[in-house]
Amino acid sequence: MRVLIIEDNRRLAALVAKGCEAAGFAVDICHDLDGGRSALATARYDLAILDLGLPDGDGLGLLALLRRQGSELPVIVLTARDALEARVEGLNAGADDYLLKPFAMEELVARIRALLRRPGQALGRKLTAGNIEFDTVAREVAVGGVATVFSRRETDLLEILLRRQGRVVPKDAIEESLYAFGDDVSSNTIEVAIHRLRKRLDEAGADIRVHTLRGIGYVLSPAA
Repeated sequence: MRVLIIEDNRRLAALVAKGCEAAGFAVDICHDLDGGRSALATARYDLAILDLGLPDGDGLGLLALLRRQGSELPVIVLTARDALEARVEGLNAGADDYLLKPFAMEELVARIRALLRRPGQALGRKLTAGNIEFDTVAREVAVGGVATVFSRRETDLLEILLRRQGRVVPKDAIEESLYAFGDDVSSNTIEVAIHRLRKRLDEAGADIRVHTLRGIGYVLSPAA
C-alpha cells in the first residue's frame, strides 16, 4: 500500500512517514500543493494525508479539485484548525477523515487502516488463498493454520498478490505499491523479491504458487 503525505512541516512529515513505514506502507512526501499535484499525477496512491495550511495555498483547494475530477482517493486531513466550522468545511470538501494536531501516531495509523477497510477500498481484514490466511491488521500470515514468519517486504508482496489472486499483476504495479520515489529499485528488484517469497511459501508448505508470465507480470494461483 502506498501513501502520499502533503505536509509543509518537515519534522512532522518525517515523523508521520516513519510511523506509516513501520505500519507497512510505502510513503512519499511533498511539502506544498504543487508537489502534491505532481505526485498524484505521476503515481497511484491508496491514500493521501493532507495538511491544510500549505505555503502555496489551502489544501482544501486540492481536495476539492480531486473530488471534481471524480477521484475517490481516501484523504485524511491533518490540521490545527479546531473550530467546528473548519471541520465541517473540510468534510464537505470531500475529506474522508479529519485529525487535529497534535495527534498520536497510533491513532493516525488506525484511521488509515479503517479507511482502507471500507468497501471498495484497498484493505480487507482477512485474505485467504489455498491454505494461506493473512490478517491485514495484525500483519500475520498462517499457512495450514500455523503462524509463519515472513519479512516485511515478503508480507507486503504477498498481500498485493492475494488481493488479485487468479489475475495477472504487472511488474510495474507491484513496484509502485511496494516502493516510494526515493527507494533504491534496480532492474531485478521485483524478481528478487518474488524469488524470496516463492522460497518462503515452499518452505512453509503453501499449496499456492506465484507464477511468472514472462514480459507481463505475476499471478498467484493454486499449485499445479
